[in-house]
Amino acid sequence: MAKKRPQTKAKRPQLDDAEVPVVGAREPCPCGSGRRYKACHGRPAAQATTALVQRPFEGLPGECDWVALRELVPAATVGLTLRDGLPEGVPSVTLATVLPMAWPALRRDDGSVLFGLQNDTASGDISRDLADTLARALTAAPGTPVQGRRAPADGPRLQDLLAPEGAFEPEVHSGFEFWVPDPDNATPDVTASLERANAAAIPTVRLQSVDAAYWCETPDKNHLRWVMPHEEERLLDALARLHAAGRSSLGEGTRLVGSFRAHGLTVPVWDLPSEITAQDIEKPAAEFAERLAEALAADAPLTHDERRARGGLTNRQVTLS
Repeated sequence: MAKKRPQTKAKRPQLDDAEVPVVGAREPCPCGSGRRYKACHGRPAAQATTALVQRPFEGLPGECDWVALRELVPAATVGLTLRDGLPEGVPSVTLATVLPMAWPALRRDDGSVLFGLQNDTASGDISRDLADTLARALTAAPGTPVQGRRAPADGPRLQDLLAPEGAFEPEVHSGFEFWVPDPDNATPDVTASLERANAAAIPTVRLQSVDAAYWCETPDKNHLRWVMPHEEERLLDALARLHAAGRSSLGEGTRLVGSFRAHGLTVPVWDLPSEITAQDIEKPAAEFAERLAEALAADAPLTHDERRARGGLTNRQVTLS
């Protein structure tokens, strides 16, 4: 019998790490190693995307308002300034809490860009996911939505794309009419989505006397939810000092009931009687801000009563992210 000729496989060209494209986790790695992507060049990418960034909006103007719009505010928009200026054919870029059909972003017919903040993200870094969506929206064809995807692990973050200076001033809306410049010509799907969103929206107002504080109305009582930039342990100590001294309320019938923890920041929450409007709470909130500044400056150890107050606040803390 004739001997079988040994078979050899041609060597595939090896790629540099920077040249290896992203593929499906179970597909062969494009580098030519013969291993699946998830066991080869996809491993560091997977680790990077699962590592949680505790404060994804840190370093952006208005970090506290970014957190509020991500977690607390139903309908709001804010104009954004890009670090490198607007590309040709893009007259404006607007951040929105939510877009119709839960689109991550939308390039409108006039070339302007809307991109949503309250979308599901695929990695542990919300800033990188949102930056990837924004970058793709800037080059999308006018009149088309941008779909979600897994952002490259080495892609830019919002801090790389947005101008570091300037104000971040959200405009809170009573509904989502900002979705459609011409409601009469909206598609049936968008119209239905708009009606559902408006029906679910909780009336919300951003206070003017202090930063990142939002009044909202619910059927039984109203609330004030105030995103604060202070380090958590220091803030809880200060709130405990005020609570133990009977100075943590915002007036008669109001009560500090606990706090949220969201994206690395703490969000104290007050219950308000249903008759107290956003305008009514402006002055009390400004006065509380002065008391809080004094309490934050204190460095004496907490008293027994203050420690008890702090324990109560901590036990009523809920983590949103």
